[in-house]
Amino acid sequence: MKILALDTSSDACSVALLIDGEARVHTELAPRRHTELILPMIEQLLAEAGIGLGALDGLAFGRGPGSFTGVRIATGVAQGIAFGADIPVAPVSTLAALASGCRREQGQGRVLAAFDARMGEVYWAACEARGEGRVEFLGSEIVCAPGQVPLPPGEGWHGAGSGWSVYGTELLQRVGGDVTGLSPDLQCSAWDIALIGQRQIAAGQGVEAAQAQPVYLRNEVAWKKNPS
Repeated sequence: MKILALDTSSDACSVALLIDGEARVHTELAPRRHTELILPMIEQLLAEAGIGLGALDGLAFGRGPGSFTGVRIATGVAQGIAFGADIPVAPVSTLAALASGCRREQGQGRVLAAFDARMGEVYWAACEARGEGRVEFLGSEIVCAPGQVPLPPGEGWHGAGSGWSVYGTELLQRVGGDVTGLSPDLQCSAWDIALIGQRQIAAGQGVEAAQAQPVYLRNEVAWKKNPS
């Protein structure tokens, strides 16, 4: 199976091509240059592999949470490519992909994934590794103040993501007794989005291009508080 994946939800612009389990990844730390970089990075990756968009079995993208602008860029690019190539799309949680990367790189099975959501808040999810490289949420993805994150069940948790870099003191005060280690500089990678997306598409869970939508947790909270 050939899966193209992309993520622009953070300062990093990341593209991956997964071909029969083997990954090619390009990542560049380039805040505010995602629109400029993403398409040339995709073209370069496909050229290196010697394939075109028509050879792809599907496309995966980081659907959020993350930077509003970045998530919109990834969604738009994913929709455009998938529509033109007539391939299914797998919208992938960036928090799940972060936890998956923490497992892949460091062998961590229980990850408290946190991104800096600005405005004194974090995007947060407790993720546990399951069989065949899968990670599952224990609870839901949320956005909240660091001092209000849900306490994770059990012990042996590893903190990962920019939320721990910015709000490490507050988060440790809240859940420190259950945390055995930190990876505050770990970022979401298109590699892990590709791995998760491949499983979704193989299971028939891909969607059509027009149905590929971003997830803005803060917007959802505002909508629930202020229905119109």
